[in-house]
Amino acid sequence: MSMPSTPDTSTDGRTRLPAEPAEAGEHPPEAIKVVAAGALCWRTRNGQLEVLMIHRPRYKDWSWPKGKLDDGETTPECAVREVLEEAGVGIRLGIPLPATVYPVSSGMKIVHYWAARIQEGKPVPDGKEVDGVRWCSPAEAHAELTNPSDRLPLRALEEAHTEGRLRTWPLIIVRHAKAKPRSSWTRAEGDRPLAATGLRQAQAVSRLLSAWQPDRVVSSPWVRCVQTVRPYVKSRPVKFKTVDAITERSAKRKPGKARSAVEAQFDKGRPAVLCTHRPVLPVVFEVLARHMPAGLAIGLPSKDPYLAPGEAVICQVSAADEGRIVSLERFRAFDD
Repeated sequence: MSMPSTPDTSTDGRTRLPAEPAEAGEHPPEAIKVVAAGALCWRTRNGQLEVLMIHRPRYKDWSWPKGKLDDGETTPECAVREVLEEAGVGIRLGIPLPATVYPVSSGMKIVHYWAARIQEGKPVPDGKEVDGVRWCSPAEAHAELTNPSDRLPLRALEEAHTEGRLRTWPLIIVRHAKAKPRSSWTRAEGDRPLAATGLRQAQAVSRLLSAWQPDRVVSSPWVRCVQTVRPYVKSRPVKFKTVDAITERSAKRKPGKARSAVEAQFDKGRPAVLCTHRPVLPVVFEVLARHMPAGLAIGLPSKDPYLAPGEAVICQVSAADEGRIVSLERFRAFDD
């Protein structure tokens, strides 16, 4: 998928890469009145791709699980919640798929989509908004879909499957949340904690990370980084590790060790989040760039401060082509 020279800002206030399809780009953000999100759950049976569809009695249509954002919710969080509510299954988001844009009574509506794998549960309709669920082939889905625009993410899913880009695992880079000012801190720099705003951001980061369910958390041992990932670590059984090489001091003195610490995440090949500091991010992104095509790498942040406090870069790494990043997104979990 081609990448823009500069990130696009989605209508939910977050940055999403790759860019939305042309039909979404034709509508300026102010024209979008409704923001929603959903997912195309997929599996393979006997080597054949299958997708999960839902039937909505209110509209008498077959579609994908999706719905409008709740207050303070990011689009990835919304997508995961809607699939759980409508299809009864917990999912882990994969690569982003093209968004759809179409008119509704209040104006234009945009729906952000992801490919997703079921992590827990068996598809069961909620009995209210959804009265039927079914696995079917892409050909059957094309025939059953009521809204023509729903075929756009399906075609992208099929293409990704054909090209081997569908089986992925997430590697997420997080800049620690807002810390107390350096100017007001007189003790050791590594002990400087999060500000009150940062502590709230850390809770929001935890909710955002849950959309991808990384089961490994790697952090700088400095207090502000550990505090940023602590809510997520406490929320689920994950492996937590601190690495001195990605502290500000160590990365400045020995950038090679910082690069190796990032590279090690690719060697593990498991869903992971790495939390570090603003001055370390250029080193981190240098390593990420080596693992992605040039057209994708131009979407990496290149100017200081690179990421806002609590902001995350989400890379989907191919499980078939070891170490190759196939998609890139950015989300700011919380704005105080």
